Amino acid sequence: MAAMRVFRYKQNRLQQLKGFCAVVETRSVSRAADRLRLSQPTVSLQIQSLERDLRASLFERRGPKIEITFEGQLLYELARPLVEGLTGLDENFESRRNNVEQGRLAIAAGESTIHYVLPRAVKQFSAEHPGIVLTLNNVTGQQGLQQLRDRIVDFCVGPMLDTPSDIAFEPVVAFAPVLIAPLGHPLSKLRKISLRDISRHPLILPPRHLSTWRQVEMVFLQHNLPYEVRLEMGGWEVIKRYVELGMGISIVMSVCLTGRERLEVISVDRYFPKRVYGIVQLNTRTLSPQARAFIATFKRSAPKGE
Repeated sequence: MAAMRVFRYKQNRLQQLKGFCAVVETRSVSRAADRLRLSQPTVSLQIQSLERDLRASLFERRGPKIEITFEGQLLYELARPLVEGLTGLDENFESRRNNVEQGRLAIAAGESTIHYVLPRAVKQFSAEHPGIVLTLNNVTGQQGLQQLRDRIVDFCVGPMLDTPSDIAFEPVVAFAPVLIAPLGHPLSKLRKISLRDISRHPLILPPRHLSTWRQVEMVFLQHNLPYEVRLEMGGWEVIKRYVELGMGISIVMSVCLTGRERLEVISVDRYFPKRVYGIVQLNTRTLSPQARAFIATFKRSAPKGE
């Protein structure tokens, strides 16, 4: 058993040096053991193992007292900075790991998310953490997932219709769908609008590969109703403008409306699903303190959902 313990100490030089420095500083094996919360035989074995490894006499033992030797003093001068540095490693690591005052943060999001959902959070986060360089990558959903997997961004913000197995989605806020039409449009004169009524009018929608088109298409297909997309264009601001010009109607999320538009706005949440925006991240990736801080800010400052 003693041989096994000596072997163990020989393989753990840090523990040997910690015991040695404690003995030097307290001038007592028993007091060193108390400081390190070890037994006195354990500290003695550490010293003996260290002397054996270095082939040096580190202390002179004079009865109950011990005195450090020249070799011991030399070793102490070399070992103390190492022991102090390693002893404080956990604390220093934890402090720097939780530091959100500096660094970089990259987020992927779609144009509508950047334009309508994130501005308040970005403004507040930048004011609270001016030392962090924040990058917003304007991408589609699939591009965002690829950047996430390639470690180009820390996380994504946006809606998710289908969540892959390697992705975690945390909902934050949901917005209701509304139908927008030109002022005086026939649909605005109906007391109750049916999905069939909507299907009779040409639509203006974002590009087919984006989630809005997929959701609208899904609803009409489920009800076996035909529909016509007259214009396909990106960005709700552009869509609102062309609806105002009388080019068609559209289904958008309430978050994009300011109340200053010259539009008829009609609730259609009984037909079309709400759009849920949230945090998209890899299951296997640990978020940085900067990322965690931004997510907390986003949750506090996200626009009011419905």
